[in-house]
Amino acid sequence: MDNEKKGKVLASSYLFNEPWLTVRKDKVELANGVIIPNYYVLEYPNWVNILAITKDKKFLMIRQYRHGTGTTNFELCGGCVDAEDASPLEAAKRELLEETGYGNGHWRQNLKLSANPSTSNNWTYNFIAEDVELISTQHLDGGEDISVHLLDLDEVIKLLKNNEIIQSIHACAIWKYLAENHLI
Repeated sequence: MDNEKKGKVLASSYLFNEPWLTVRKDKVELANGVIIPNYYVLEYPNWVNILAITKDKKFLMIRQYRHGTGTTNFELCGGCVDAEDASPLEAAKRELLEETGYGNGHWRQNLKLSANPSTSNNWTYNFIAEDVELISTQHLDGGEDISVHLLDLDEVIKLLKNNEIIQSIHACAIWKYLAENHLI
């Protein structure tokens, strides 16, 4: 946008810096001159998630425990963009294969979103992978306990309507896909 307003960082320091949580405190001057002395930013790597659909039109979903909410829910496959990933697309292909054993197919980017632009600095890239197929076994990290589920369209819509896909970025990507393909 031509008249995009941006703030200016006057000072910055790290309050906490661990692999899964980095907290930065900035002193920010807004474009209108107002100074915010304590603006907290959560730094994360960029994330990817994948709306994967098999050749027989099954939606590939995973279930895993999420300690923040203390729940186990249906989700899209996804994870972090690692430093060695050439691009978010390559990270998405790696994550799908590691978490589910599925790969190949036709890929395209669907969305680029921020989970919370007021406090988080990263982006989430959502990809649609159609005609994926089982080509391997799962290769999970030590902290992952993931089950893989193949669902038909009606089951996915029911999960959305019953608020059983609670990860907002995942739900958004699925709703967008359904709307653009006139499936709802």
